[in-house]
Amino acid sequence: MFILIGLVFILLYGFLVFYIGWSGWKWMRPTLSLKFKILYILTIVFLSTSFILARFFNNVYISVIGSYWLALFSLLLLLLPLVHITVWLLRLTVLPRHHVQKWSGFITLIVLVSLLSYGSFNAFSPIVRTYEINITKKVQSTPSLNIVMASDMHFNVLSGKNHAIRMVEEINALKPDIVLFPGDIFDDQIDQYISQGIGPILAKIQAPYGVYASLGNHDKYKGTMAELIDVLEQSHIQVLYDEAIQIDDRFTLIGRKDHSDPDRIALSDIMQGQDPSKPVILLDHQPKDFDIAQQQGIDLMVSGHTHHGQIAPANLITERLFENDWGLLQKGEFHSIVTSGYGFWGPPIRIGSRAEIVQINVTFGK
Repeated sequence: MFILIGLVFILLYGFLVFYIGWSGWKWMRPTLSLKFKILYILTIVFLSTSFILARFFNNVYISVIGSYWLALFSLLLLLLPLVHITVWLLRLTVLPRHHVQKWSGFITLIVLVSLLSYGSFNAFSPIVRTYEINITKKVQSTPSLNIVMASDMHFNVLSGKNHAIRMVEEINALKPDIVLFPGDIFDDQIDQYISQGIGPILAKIQAPYGVYASLGNHDKYKGTMAELIDVLEQSHIQVLYDEAIQIDDRFTLIGRKDHSDPDRIALSDIMQGQDPSKPVILLDHQPKDFDIAQQQGIDLMVSGHTHHGQIAPANLITERLFENDWGLLQKGEFHSIVTSGYGFWGPPIRIGSRAEIVQINVTFGK
């Protein structure tokens, strides 16, 4: 079954690459020499396989090329059908056919570069998004709590050291009481996190109550999960792995294993023995099972995972898949806040979404 799915995926991907390559070929065909034709074909083949080759050769430069190829691939799949429909309609007019073909290519190129620039800006220029919520449970001598949350950093080659430095500076500028990372800190491997020295950078985060994390579906490692968690805890980040802790005897903090983890236990098991009169904050990477969280007395659940689609119109899909795919949702006393994420997965661009750090100003007892 998996082999069949793999073959279907390869055939579909190959068809889409051919469609993109053919579109460029048709536009440049009048000026192509034999050498350029060969170079063009080899370039398309290399680009379309670069993100796979990067995995085999573990090469940083090929990995960067592969990431930007995925950006180009995504944008061209959105642009080219519109261009071809427009060209076909213009052929019904008196405009010269070769002029339509020529200028459609130039306009496509300009739009593509513009979208890449805009998408890169959105991905690498995060904003701070602020939410105000009230939890009706009273906390002795703590009328409010300043939570700063970031998710889906996907630290890797492009979302690397400079991105981490910027994040720490912006987090510290918000003067948080506590910092929460609900998953996907890594991007399927920890090599770049270690080699770029991201751990010591994150260790500079300042928060009186500390820094806490849950793990996401991309927080993976070839070794054991204990080794991966140890890497994070060396960065002064306490990982909550299906467990609950008391923060200064004022509120309860729970971190879940990812929804994809077969060993994930029920939330009700974690809640056993917890004081229901105290506020309960839950880190759960994927924004699911809101009804269960509400029934278990969770006051605030912070999540990521969706990237708010990352590249529109994928946000239309995430809006259908998740009850809350981005922003604040309140159901009775239960609050869900989902961030679009600080980093990116695959293409280093965001269109229709923006990299962000979330600040949550919580008041108690009102």
